[in-house]
Amino acid sequence: MGRVTERRRVIRIRDGAVSTRPDTLVAEEPLEIRVGGKPLAITMRTPGDDFALAAGFLVSEGVLASAEELARIVYCAGATDGGTAAPDEAGSGGGGGGRSNSYNVVDVRLADGVPVPDISLERHVYTTSSCGLCGKASLDAVRTTARWALDTSPDTPVRIDPETLSALPDRLRAAQRVFERTGGLHAAALFTADGELLDIREDVGRHNAVDKIVGRALQQGRLPLSSGVLMVSGRASFELAQKAVMAGIPVLAAVSAPSSLAVDLAVETGLTLVGFLRGTSMNVYAGEHRIALDAAASTG
Repeated sequence: MGRVTERRRVIRIRDGAVSTRPDTLVAEEPLEIRVGGKPLAITMRTPGDDFALAAGFLVSEGVLASAEELARIVYCAGATDGGTAAPDEAGSGGGGGGRSNSYNVVDVRLADGVPVPDISLERHVYTTSSCGLCGKASLDAVRTTARWALDTSPDTPVRIDPETLSALPDRLRAAQRVFERTGGLHAAALFTADGELLDIREDVGRHNAVDKIVGRALQQGRLPLSSGVLMVSGRASFELAQKAVMAGIPVLAAVSAPSSLAVDLAVETGLTLVGFLRGTSMNVYAGEHRIALDAAASTG
């Protein structure tokens, strides 16, 4: 769908000269995620990869862990005057008894036997960094719902050189096609320990970009991502660290700072957490056993 960007008129002032021109902006629209026809969550996102976003979101919620647990995902027709939306079984718009499809509502159908989350309650408190609840409750929630334990052995097969890590931000930026046109998107990318780019997604929200990567991996039967390195633009919040752990990703790197709770979670689960990754400089906050520090020392 051609809804990733939109054009708007702007007045441009440069060195005292005033002109009018069109500007390209990143699109932002709400996406309602339903499970079995019942609303679970709403997130503001850049349209595109919506099914992957929904699937990845449910991985981070502890609902899904494999492609076999997912029956299907469909778009729903646009909201009626009564505020409800009918499923568009074709998933391609135009259904729902003549109702227009906004492509802003998706319904996830779980496979038989997969427990449906209790959506009569509030969303799990650990899914957002703005929940305002205590860190202990958040850490306990992730530890008890994670399907895979991260390998914390010193002999772990995932080991990455600082030089390889240093190259990831530039590789991430170079692969951001929409950012070059708008300057208004975050990105998340999945790399191998050798620095090979496996996938990249852009969105107005870093957490959505990560969900899209994780959701695509689930749809392709590739979870857990136990040999992956997740690189994100901006900071590393607790929510992003949580999503990495829930997807079995052992290394999370960010160009900016982590939050204190993100570091606590990394220490608790064995996640390798790298922040302030800029040029050849970086801070390793947890999981240093996956970083080839001996290589850095020999060249330092």
